Amino acid sequence: MVIKPAKRTNAIEYAVRDVVVVAKQAAAAGKELLYLNIGDPNQFDFMTPLHMVEAVSQAMLANNNGYSPSDGIPDAVEAIRRQAQRNGIAEPRHVFVTTGASEAIEIALTALAEPGDNVLTPSPGYPLYTAVLAKLNVQNNPYYLDEENGWQPDVDDIAKKIDDRTRAIVIINPNNPTGSVASKETLTRLCELAIERNIVVFADEIYDKLLLGDARHHSIGALSDDLCCMTFNGLSKSYLVPGFRIGWGIASGPQKQLAGYIEAMQKITRARLCASHPMQYAIVPALEGPQDHLDDVRARLTRRRDLTVEQLNAIPGISCVPPQGAFYAFPRLALGVADKVFNEGLIREHGVVCVHGSGFGQKPGTEHIRVVFLPPEEILARAYRAIGEYAARYHG
Repeated sequence: MVIKPAKRTNAIEYAVRDVVVVAKQAAAAGKELLYLNIGDPNQFDFMTPLHMVEAVSQAMLANNNGYSPSDGIPDAVEAIRRQAQRNGIAEPRHVFVTTGASEAIEIALTALAEPGDNVLTPSPGYPLYTAVLAKLNVQNNPYYLDEENGWQPDVDDIAKKIDDRTRAIVIINPNNPTGSVASKETLTRLCELAIERNIVVFADEIYDKLLLGDARHHSIGALSDDLCCMTFNGLSKSYLVPGFRIGWGIASGPQKQLAGYIEAMQKITRARLCASHPMQYAIVPALEGPQDHLDDVRARLTRRRDLTVEQLNAIPGISCVPPQGAFYAFPRLALGVADKVFNEGLIREHGVVCVHGSGFGQKPGTEHIRVVFLPPEEILARAYRAIGEYAARYHG
């Protein structure tokens, strides 16, 4: 008898990894691949700061290789708390360390939403949220980012979509996949709306230190002590260690409103034991040690962003809003072809591995691809020439 899988898996998709199937087929056919699909800086010319590696090595040699406290080792938890306060979150109510920020997000969603509830997620947005919501049988309630306004969250669209089963509003800031950074004005309006409607804000700030040019990041949890907010961050992106799998969640807002929710999250963290114990020893040196690498990372990413925007906007039928943070661009296709068809053809014929925009969500009637501009300039230039050549068959 065939073993039937659970129905909850039917709606789970993860476009970033799904395109690898097509890429492997292209590689097997002899195509050289240029990877612009996954946000892993360590696959390119970015190195983990040495003092973080040394801290983990010392922890392992000291035999800190067993279980840690469920919420994380005390020194790490306090360093995260101090970092939140430096960002303007006056009173972090609860801090917990997790296996990447993704686990913190899943714990927070699991503790909050019941089947039949809904959560507002940005479109475009990171597909982890829709995957977790599908697993929990919680409805994804997408709201749109405004491409004509630098991909800012459309607060009016959010307000229209709130109903009595809406439990949370997700904001990814800086945004993956567009690279947009939400303005203080936008965040203030969103904060006021969430307080008025008694909705938790999920603030995904994993790219908060990777700002390009004169962009400035504001933590929405710092805008009001009355906002019930979950802030998520980690070491993966800004500190160049996605493989360490260390992230965290921070609950802030009125203590009485949050008490039951915090207790529910603590039940889940205790049940899953802990995040990797020795890797947690990288948190204090990362947050409170030398930050020299960030200037170099931001400078390289700014050059690569500028190259990306210039070369993509020079391709007939493609337009690209300049990213302000992270290392993603989300160019729009006006080529008369579906983005998934375009992306798969690009991989098979030219070996350029991007991700179709529909895998992140987009307004009906629009087509996009996501580009990761982590590779060195010479790789990016080759990839963009190939994209231009492939686009010409549709535009011409």
